[in-house]
Amino acid sequence: MNRLTTAIKHLIIINVILFFVPKLMGMDLTRILALYFPKNEYFGFWQYVSHMFMHGSEFHILFNMYGLWAFGTPLEQMWGKNKFLFFYFSAGIGAGLIYTFVNYYQFNDIYQQLISSGITVDEIDKIVNFSISNYGDLIDQCNALLSRNPNIISYTGLGNDLAELYSFFNTPAVGASGAVYGILVAFGLAFPNAKLALIFLPIPIAAKYFIPLMIFGDLFFGVTKYSIGNVAHFAHIGGALIGFIIAWYWKKNQFKIR
Repeated sequence: MNRLTTAIKHLIIINVILFFVPKLMGMDLTRILALYFPKNEYFGFWQYVSHMFMHGSEFHILFNMYGLWAFGTPLEQMWGKNKFLFFYFSAGIGAGLIYTFVNYYQFNDIYQQLISSGITVDEIDKIVNFSISNYGDLIDQCNALLSRNPNIISYTGLGNDLAELYSFFNTPAVGASGAVYGILVAFGLAFPNAKLALIFLPIPIAAKYFIPLMIFGDLFFGVTKYSIGNVAHFAHIGGALIGFIIAWYWKKNQFKIR
């Protein structure tokens, strides 16, 4: 079993504290520490770091901390604490930036479509700031607001576009998954023939094949939107991309910091 290295031990401790202590104290730190859409009133630049220490569920934090320990430990042992921490935060911050960029692009694409359909800027501003509890609430409030606008050209998918716009604007990203995906890619570059397996598919596959398959899966689900649950697929891809660039550069240049 891998020894718990210094940086990984402290990262796990901080993540566990920020997950369980606020729950025990009845506090919700989401609006302060989770990563919000840039135009949302709760957005702050510090969230590109802080969102890495927030998790949505017990399974979420367990999965990420296991990945951090299992795949990060040999990397910290090989690179040293300082170099590993630089890599970890670079992958995590890069994941957040790429996730924001993709969301911003998708938001603006829908925004322009809605404007073209006759919905006004003021109406869109009101829609993204609705207080709702479910999809039905959103559609009901949108119908009540937009029924007063005689210029709207309805089209197939209008309801879905309104729901997506609302989701992009109001759903924050949490978790260390982007950084962990960066670690996975670096592990694959360093140990390409190590055998890995999924819990629900316990067939050992070499890391050089296993990890690209995982990333391709995230790309597929991110592009097609056939996603199970609220998963930030492009944050995973962003972390993997930044992790690959840094790990590949270090491997080619044997860059060492301790």
